[in-house]
Amino acid sequence: MIKTIAKEIKEYKIPSIIGPIFMALEVVSELMLPLFMGFIIDRGINAKDITLVYKYGGLMLLFAFLSLSFGYLSAHFGTLAAAGLAKNLRSSMFRNIQNFSFKNIDKFSSSSLITRMMTDVTNTQNAYQMMLRMGVRAPMMLVIATFMTFSINKNLSVVYIYAIIFLGTAIIIMVYFSYKAFKQVFKKYDFLNSVVQENVSNIRVVKAYVKEEEEINKFKKISLSLYNAILKAENITVLNSPIMQLTVYMVIIALSWLGASMIVSNTLTTGELMSMFTYTMNILVSLQMLSMIFIMLIMSLASMERISEILNEDSDITNPVNPIYEVKDGSISFKDVYFKYYEDSIEYVLSDINLDIKSGETIGIIGGTGSSKSSLVQLIPRLYDVDQGSIKVGGIDVKDYDIKTLRDEVSMVLQKNILFSGTIKENLRWGDKNASDEELVKMAKLAQAHEFITSFPDGYDTYIEQGGTNVSGGQKQRLTIARALLKKPKILILDDSTSAVDTRTDAFIRKAFREELPNTTKLIISQRIISIMDADRIVVLDDGRINGIGTHKQLLKTNNIYKEVYETQHKEGGEDNE
Repeated sequence: MIKTIAKEIKEYKIPSIIGPIFMALEVVSELMLPLFMGFIIDRGINAKDITLVYKYGGLMLLFAFLSLSFGYLSAHFGTLAAAGLAKNLRSSMFRNIQNFSFKNIDKFSSSSLITRMMTDVTNTQNAYQMMLRMGVRAPMMLVIATFMTFSINKNLSVVYIYAIIFLGTAIIIMVYFSYKAFKQVFKKYDFLNSVVQENVSNIRVVKAYVKEEEEINKFKKISLSLYNAILKAENITVLNSPIMQLTVYMVIIALSWLGASMIVSNTLTTGELMSMFTYTMNILVSLQMLSMIFIMLIMSLASMERISEILNEDSDITNPVNPIYEVKDGSISFKDVYFKYYEDSIEYVLSDINLDIKSGETIGIIGGTGSSKSSLVQLIPRLYDVDQGSIKVGGIDVKDYDIKTLRDEVSMVLQKNILFSGTIKENLRWGDKNASDEELVKMAKLAQAHEFITSFPDGYDTYIEQGGTNVSGGQKQRLTIARALLKKPKILILDDSTSAVDTRTDAFIRKAFREELPNTTKLIISQRIISIMDADRIVVLDDGRINGIGTHKQLLKTNNIYKEVYETQHKEGGEDNE
């Protein structure tokens, strides 16, 4: 875990080294001040030598200035290194997430990924900055200040040893219990983010069902749960301050009692006792810093562990050693295909799939909810990999292709249509970033989107809000179809992508596909038989298995599932379906 995080320091190694060096110099400069102060009292004031007072006073000013300068430089380079580490962590995490397969993405929720990239990276950044500064300052100050006290008076310095043992034991106990508490806090952060993300993205549904109060109460419960978890963790770490104060007062009392006796017996001077008091604060403050470092490390260790999980997660879909960079045609062949989402699942999502599709064919796919229609087509561009059997595109196993090459030739409009913030042009050019305006218009016409686009005041320059919230469901579907067509793919997959458009528009889209894309293999998943009845063949799926294959007329005669669906929709649709 530490090694994984350390790799991301990269170009910020020099600031990471320079920062602690300046911090060490600051500590040395600062710890010279109590020594000079003792000299001023003993050698200057008590000896009535004003020259030495000025001499050591000047040295104190010089070292105070040096301490200030070194402190500034340490803070500058420490901040630079910590911010750089955070930047590199987020970049590497984002890059790795982009390479995840659907199976990898299923392993982590989107809300968890967001928490890891934001909160967890911030915790790691703060911990690293603290380590570069306090992590150097506290141990050095503790060691040097303790050494200075022993050089002044060995017998009196024993007080510090007892204080260090007491405080160190208390810190270890706090670290042990607070680590477990903070791990629970981050899990609840994930859950809270998940609820917020779900509510905000589906706010229209919430309002449509007048569920605002229920959602508010739900959020309050989760927020209260997070509050209690944080409170539990903080109740442990908050003990740090009173324990520290108790130790400080115990040491001051012990020094005052023993120091006064030594001054009376002439084994300790007043200046030495004043220096001891100053070093007392240095030692105990450094111990408090160490306890703060431990607490921050506890929080960051949980965060670093979660970050490392993302950075060390390898996509289960990778390029072959010698990939093929050309897809010959759009033919597809499923041979004895079995597939399940999780390795430890007992049952397969898809079983015994055997299907041959010619290049340029139009294939309709229908089946009940949960019949694994989407799972079937997602195997073609290797969004998932089969567990058994093989899938060939253009006569070659999909696992032998370069992944980018394969996915460029398989254009897919997913069940959930997503548009990104930006203009309509920018969204369409996801299909082809170099597409001309004429090509945009042509594909928009094929997808029956041109008419409503030109009805907007800004036409193709109309700004789409995040998620496409300012266009209707049917408009969003037609824009995503146009975007897919711009890739000019050899295989086009529409996963229930015309469900929100009326049957007339749906018919125009299918007609455009037949006339304008004769050589493109088209796979159309639909719940409406009218959307696939003119396909070359129709595949009926039932519980992850192929129940029937044939034309519309053939299936009406031979397949009970298809016939039942047709009759149900025919009665419901009446003349409209006709």
